[in-house]
Amino acid sequence: MNMNSQAPSFTAGEIANITGGELLKGSPEVLCKGVSTDSRDIAAGNLFVPIVGENFDGHDFIERAIQGGAAGVLIQRGKWEKLKDLAIDVPFICVGDTVKSLGDIASFWRKHFDVPVVAVTGSSGKTTTKEMLASVISLSRNTLKSYGNFNNLIGLPLTFLQLNDSHEAVIVEMGTNRKGEIERLTHIADPDIGVITNVGPAHLEGLKSLEVVAREKGDLFYTMKRDGVAVVNRDDAAICHVQKQWMGKIVTFGMGGNALVRAEGVKTKGEDKTSFVLVIERKRRRIDIAALGKHNVSNALAAAACSWALGIKYDQICCGLEEFRQLPGRMSRQLLKNGVSLIDDTYNANPASMRAAIETMNEIKGENEIIVVMGDMLELGNGAAEMHEEMGRLMAERNIGRIFLKGDLVRFVAEGAEKGELAKDRIVFPATPDMVVDYISSSARRGDSILVKGSRGMRMEEYVQAIIKAFGGTGE
Repeated sequence: MNMNSQAPSFTAGEIANITGGELLKGSPEVLCKGVSTDSRDIAAGNLFVPIVGENFDGHDFIERAIQGGAAGVLIQRGKWEKLKDLAIDVPFICVGDTVKSLGDIASFWRKHFDVPVVAVTGSSGKTTTKEMLASVISLSRNTLKSYGNFNNLIGLPLTFLQLNDSHEAVIVEMGTNRKGEIERLTHIADPDIGVITNVGPAHLEGLKSLEVVAREKGDLFYTMKRDGVAVVNRDDAAICHVQKQWMGKIVTFGMGGNALVRAEGVKTKGEDKTSFVLVIERKRRRIDIAALGKHNVSNALAAAACSWALGIKYDQICCGLEEFRQLPGRMSRQLLKNGVSLIDDTYNANPASMRAAIETMNEIKGENEIIVVMGDMLELGNGAAEMHEEMGRLMAERNIGRIFLKGDLVRFVAEGAEKGELAKDRIVFPATPDMVVDYISSSARRGDSILVKGSRGMRMEEYVQAIIKAFGGTGE
């Protein structure tokens, strides 16, 4: 094993030992440097790890990976028969599950670095919290963070396989849609600090109930090493409940007065910032963050609490939060040339994040009109109809000017809005991007705002692209 190179290096024999695999072909002395799961992105000397998905099988691309320079290959048990006759002289290591083995390799690599690791999970706000935290820590330490939403059993190991001697901190995001994932991800990451941003109705198709979601997220605390630090959201009763089983050190955050890290005097500043007083122990200062909504203040508090647990100074925490810039697709605002604000929150949606977005829009609208373009919230299981109807009622209560709906489940949004006495002619279903553009052109006024949001699978970014194409943006 080579510890000093920029990429992890293992011999084929070492890989077999780490994964509990069997070397079926090739020399155990062959060195593999770096790991790839994508045959289109192989670097010379990489270990290729083929992933078996619902609609694809990476084993079909082994020849291409080797042609691209792969020095060794993991294969999943049961795949050897159709591969054994390949006229290729590189090590083939047979394992029970290539995804598990990828995690085993990443876990082995992570344990050789004495570097603090912060793990972030939760039903919503994970990526924003991770990015806020990175904005703070990166001011003083070379920080490795999860790329994009590399937060699953493939993405998280690939993040750790980028770890090298130059890194002084690691921040990883952990996602889940079925029981057992957070426990496994925590074993791989072995975090020193863990935070659960919130617990809400997300991925209920796989997790079935809010209680199961809480237990699944709680596995971060249950699985962490006992000398670690649990960062606890005092505003979330479900997190406070699962935290009771944690016996180690705790750092708390929240809007309430009983949290160590808290916010006071929260208010919207301009059209794309939120201002609040960040309080940590006896230190206090008003700061502005480039993010809309109280839910993003909570994300900032989570990042601040993790930073404090890591030993970061108060002034640096304030500076890092103020330097944070929101990612595209997460309540990011663009002013169109006609004076209408486009709020792009298309990255994903669940009932908690949808409610937060609507409430935020209601807070900033003033005398102007809010237009909502909403797609289905997916993976909600048996409660999907009720949760969509609830969003319709909420939009009626907040007097949303017009609702454009895309998908199958949003018919329940329309029903909820009508039950809330929103006029039927203010609900457009099903809606197309052209309908939205036509309405903006004919009826939207300067100062109005358009929120576009839905689950990732609904491709709501197509509406954003159509709006920008039609009206342009000033970049403000």
